[in-house]
Amino acid sequence: MLPIRPPVFVHHMAALDGSPYPPNSLEAIRACLEAGADFVEIDVTALAADDYLLVHDPALEHETSGIGDVGAATIEQARRLTIRHGGSITPYPVPLLSQVVALFRDYPGSTRLQIDYKNVFPMEDDEPLRRLLRLIEPLGERVLVSSGADWHLRRLRALSPRLDLGFDIGFYLDYRPDGADEQQPPFRLGAYGYHDDHLLATRRLLSPARYLDERCQLLLSALPSASTWYVSYRLLIRCLQDGFNMVDWLHQRGLKLDAWTIDSHHPNGIESARMLLDAGIDQFTTNTPTALRDSL
Repeated sequence: MLPIRPPVFVHHMAALDGSPYPPNSLEAIRACLEAGADFVEIDVTALAADDYLLVHDPALEHETSGIGDVGAATIEQARRLTIRHGGSITPYPVPLLSQVVALFRDYPGSTRLQIDYKNVFPMEDDEPLRRLLRLIEPLGERVLVSSGADWHLRRLRALSPRLDLGFDIGFYLDYRPDGADEQQPPFRLGAYGYHDDHLLATRRLLSPARYLDERCQLLLSALPSASTWYVSYRLLIRCLQDGFNMVDWLHQRGLKLDAWTIDSHHPNGIESARMLLDAGIDQFTTNTPTALRDSL
């Protein structure tokens, strides 16, 4: 059982209330470091070689001034890109992961870096994963690598037994009030009201709490070495309503739980955060870390 501590606030894509800088920019990351953030989360996608680009999406045109696949871009091409935000091209360069590591080394405090690994599909070899480990090595225990792609996380564990890992279970179990997304697994709405492609979800034969316990046991077996699960706050609230406290379930097994992405201005955002705080949540991933902390 984990001890009860005040919650950690994870700055989603280097968000900071009122910051004028675009997400995933070096300027935004520096502002979070100067503010003494608990955790700064960034998104990374592998370039063709040498480094990673701070983007959420594999298509350059979605978040940058470039066009084409991130995975086909060279480091020289990446250095010429600027961030696209709010539908407009900004003057802010798209950072490389190596630049983020160098920036963190300039701020040797307690702020940790969460790298959300956005490459999903299996790769031909381990080079991109070995590249990631080489780039983040200077930060030691200040880094956590998270992903929904548990196959990448298992390989990272084999390559680096001491690396801190976080597992986003959203590919396997989710709750979407607005319906299924044909482009995003799980693709089916199951019998218990959760999005879940597993056989257990096809017929309502268990209590909701027993069904959720079974699903969590299976997910834990997929990656038992992760320290933290990353779970949609809407899913966590729905689980509580069904009599299943996922926070407590994980704490009994020595794991932490992060609720993403919950902001102070969301409808019922503060109410939901208080419910999760009462449930014992460890972390909140948020775009409004200051306002959420003050509200709680």
